[in-house]
Amino acid sequence: MTGHVLEFLGETKLELGPVADADGNWRTGRDDAGVLWLVLDKQNTGMNTISQDVIRELDQLITAAEADLPKALVIRSAKSAGFAAGADISGFAEMSDEGAVELLHQAHSVLDRIEALNCPTVCVIHGAALGAGFEIALACDYRIATPGASFGFPEVQLGLHPGLGGTFRLPALIGASDAMTMMLTGKTAHTQRAKSQGIVDVVVEERHVAATIDAIASGEIDKHEPGLTSRAFGFDQARSLAARQMRSQTEKKAPKQHYPAPYALIDLWENHGDDRKAMQQGEVESFAELLKTETSKNLRRVFFLRQTLKEAGRGDDGISHVHVIGAGAMGAEIAAMAAIKGKSVTLSDIETEPLGRAIKKAGEICKDKHLSATETRDALDRLMPDPHSYGLAHADLVIEAATERQDLKEEIYEGLRGKIKTGAILASNTSSLSIADLTAFAPSKTHFAGLHFFNPVSRIDLIEVVKAEATSDQTAQRLAAFCGAIGKLPARVKDYPGFVVNRALVPYMLEAMVLMNEGVSKDVIDTAALRFGMPMGPVTLADQVGLDVGLQVAESLSKSLRTPMPPISDDLRRKVEASDLGKKTGTGFYDWSDGPPHPDADLDDAPDDLTDRLILPMLNACVEVLREGVAQDADQIDAAMIFATGWAPFRGGPMHYAKQRGVNEITAKLHALQKAHGPRFAPDEGWSSLA
Repeated sequence: MTGHVLEFLGETKLELGPVADADGNWRTGRDDAGVLWLVLDKQNTGMNTISQDVIRELDQLITAAEADLPKALVIRSAKSAGFAAGADISGFAEMSDEGAVELLHQAHSVLDRIEALNCPTVCVIHGAALGAGFEIALACDYRIATPGASFGFPEVQLGLHPGLGGTFRLPALIGASDAMTMMLTGKTAHTQRAKSQGIVDVVVEERHVAATIDAIASGEIDKHEPGLTSRAFGFDQARSLAARQMRSQTEKKAPKQHYPAPYALIDLWENHGDDRKAMQQGEVESFAELLKTETSKNLRRVFFLRQTLKEAGRGDDGISHVHVIGAGAMGAEIAAMAAIKGKSVTLSDIETEPLGRAIKKAGEICKDKHLSATETRDALDRLMPDPHSYGLAHADLVIEAATERQDLKEEIYEGLRGKIKTGAILASNTSSLSIADLTAFAPSKTHFAGLHFFNPVSRIDLIEVVKAEATSDQTAQRLAAFCGAIGKLPARVKDYPGFVVNRALVPYMLEAMVLMNEGVSKDVIDTAALRFGMPMGPVTLADQVGLDVGLQVAESLSKSLRTPMPPISDDLRRKVEASDLGKKTGTGFYDWSDGPPHPDADLDDAPDDLTDRLILPMLNACVEVLREGVAQDADQIDAAMIFATGWAPFRGGPMHYAKQRGVNEITAKLHALQKAHGPRFAPDEGWSSLA
């Protein structure tokens, strides 16, 4: 075999010796200084994941290192995308039996042997080191990070906790408090925070990595030592007190009945936090048990739903310049996200003041996204306020984000004729207006579509790509690829009142207002929804969206749909007339002056059918859009609802929940609600095809 040259981020060039296994996932070799390099380069993927094959090959490589000890051992990634995205989740299903314990023990053994090697071990991290990738890094003596590196344990988002030693290695390194917070929340520690916490020993530019490794191998750099807080939790009483506080805080966001993993982790730490061997055994057994839970199975399903949408966003969009019309809350964030992701963006508005606010907002988003000073500068350089709309003539994509008024949008489109270049796409960010109706006024019918972002754009990943009958397939595909290029998840859907997401959400919000008119308090209504697993109750959601927007969408759907909708409440109309529009004005159904509401009401006296009156209309609407061919399939509906609204992810999505609960049971309940409350609860005829 011949040697193999690897180049890291265009800086460090490493000529390795013969590749250990041409069909394997690791590139290996020793340099002239006697340092052994193990370079992870997982086959057939742009990002490393830690699979059984990766661990098995690593086992063989560590065996060879034990037999012929190097001066130092270095583990790093050959992928430009980063170090490792965590475990290969596709292999989890087959681990959900008794074989999981044995496989986990084997993996633990490999990492224990890395930790025990009688030479310095170093992990070099660029990009993300997540989950099992982070655990491999923790097994090494030193961690070198290049700028932009990040670390995290996202297992909680899969209904799990770390399973390859993270539960005891991270607390030992940075202290139990910080470590448990990372594991319980799934939050990421970016480069500088990771350095200050002690996760990272050295942060250097890529060109200095080799010199830093030489310094470590020569004993010139000391290892990080945990502080006093790590030792404080060695006492049972201190751990028990901290564990109670952790459970209390966790319950506010992740109730135990829905999300068992955080509580299993807290129990594990409370019981064994002073005994590494017991903690390790407990971690393996707990992880194996969590794999079997419905929560974990459903959350892993959600992971694959995300991957499917990501795939839909792959490809060349042919879009380098974006022009956004309207610098309001939505337009400003759309422009910012496009600029952050490398697009040249011009932003126009009939007023100059919103343009200034939009640039300020873009800076805030850059900070929230942990962009460096250089990255922020470059993003803001790409975002140009354009009050005279000079950018229209050069734009490959024009996104209209004006107020939700048909006449206004028609006027804007008429004004674009002769000003946008041939082949440019015009997309409307409308949330409720018919794309077919708007098409009549677009400069090119085949190059026009809906591009429905959700508020706040910087935090909600889903975008509905809405294809009218006249929209060309190429236009729809380019828009889906544009979504992918700016880090979003495209759901390609057909034109229909409310599309998918709003068609399902509006009955949820309107039914809540009907219930309030019946005398049920908003806190009781929202608490019922929260306990079902929704991220916020329907009354809070209405305030969050904006009562004016909600009213516009509700009126549009009520006029456009053949299906009966809940009546629009007079109270909603009065609040909109009084400009009490919810969060954005400080007052709606709730008072937002002291921050978002946190309803937690006693449900003992709530109507018996309260939760079903809120949730089942959403399921009914989802079945309707599936029957009408608005969505491609049930999985796409589940993905759209989860990633746009946060719909109870531990239930796997509304369509999945319907199947698990039972179609016959749901239709029977809808019939009962129809009899008690009216025709808006009549089961959609599409249920018959799901039974």
